Amino acid sequence: MKHTSLLVASALLLAFMVGSTVAQSYPVKPVRVIVPFPPGGGVDSTARAIAQKFTEAWGQQVIVDNRPGGGANIGAGAVAKAAPDGYTLLVASTALAIAPSLYRKLPFDPLKDLLPVSQILATSHVLAVHPSMPVTLKELVALAKSRPGKLNYANTGVGTGTHLLGEMLRFATDINIVMVPYKGDAQAVPAMLAGEVDMGFSPPTNVIQLVRAGKLRALAMSGTSRSPAFPEVPTTAEAGFPEVNNVGWVSIFAPAGTPRDIVNKISAETIRALRMPDIIEQLPRFGGDAAESTPEEFAAKYRADVVRYARIIDKANIPPMD
Repeated sequence: MKHTSLLVASALLLAFMVGSTVAQSYPVKPVRVIVPFPPGGGVDSTARAIAQKFTEAWGQQVIVDNRPGGGANIGAGAVAKAAPDGYTLLVASTALAIAPSLYRKLPFDPLKDLLPVSQILATSHVLAVHPSMPVTLKELVALAKSRPGKLNYANTGVGTGTHLLGEMLRFATDINIVMVPYKGDAQAVPAMLAGEVDMGFSPPTNVIQLVRAGKLRALAMSGTSRSPAFPEVPTTAEAGFPEVNNVGWVSIFAPAGTPRDIVNKISAETIRALRMPDIIEQLPRFGGDAAESTPEEFAAKYRADVVRYARIIDKANIPPMD
């Protein structure tokens, strides 16, 4: 019995030493970071900035591979099916927390097949209106109540963060406003400019110059704190509607089963990069603020967000998509 115990202890010690050695030597070849969105957007820009820091720190090329389509599920699915060795990573947005409730059938299980590694950004949206509407958020709500079904809002597609924010506003204020879906911010923002829609939630980077030029008006931010891009714009809580609160994220995931030592190394390197002055300077242009987290902290947030978005989708009666 004693001999067996020694063998087990030796095996465990050997496994620990091998795991530590693997983490210390990782990476020994190029790393691929899949971004499930087209080049040029906030998630892509964030991924490229962090990938460059990984390349500098590790001495191995870290390559960004854009795999857009399918509501961000094509790229995420590719990582879910990849070898769990740390050489294929995913940089995704909050869409990954919405997907389990929004889609009837996914070719992968985000909660089981992907491993949360580290949050990079905390993101929020600004509620903007056409300048012909000189109102505060409270006045906008009062106007909507006086004209039920007459005001509308732009969003970037069914089940997206901008859609769910609009639903949160409806639930919190009991107003009747009409959703007008567009195929992304590239269409939604011009619709607000043209007066086709009365209002819409958008990432700060998409509207900051338009607000400063007086072509749109910013009423409130959806986050828990004011945005450096709009320090004069109150949060929705400050404007009187704390229930309209949504802090999104851009984060790193790995295939489930990736060794914990490698996950910890990637997370630690992400935190180190987020503290670098040039990264701190760049991140607001990508649509958010630095958000350091350990794998355990981000995993808890991810699971909580999946539950929260499921409740909103259910309350809004958004039917599952194929």
